Amino acid sequence: MDILKIVLTIIFVIDCIALSAIILLQEGKSAGLGTISGAADTYWGQNKGRSMEGALVKSTKFLAILFILLAVVLNLGVFN
Repeated sequence: MDILKIVLTIIFVIDCIALSAIILLQEGKSAGLGTISGAADTYWGQNKGRSMEGALVKSTKFLAILFILLAVVLNLGVFN
């Protein structure tokens, strides 16, 4: 059980660092406020999920879910 706890803790730390880095790489939500009208009609607005920004959003969601799951598992008290 101790080896599993160590492995999960290492994965948790890596997840924390990766989640922090990916959040810092993302643009702010106010970056495109100058072009509010018609922004959804552009090619960029229609294909935002396939862009680098879309990939960052998807990976942020995945890492956040992994963070919550690992935090719950590590705090269950099973490893004491």
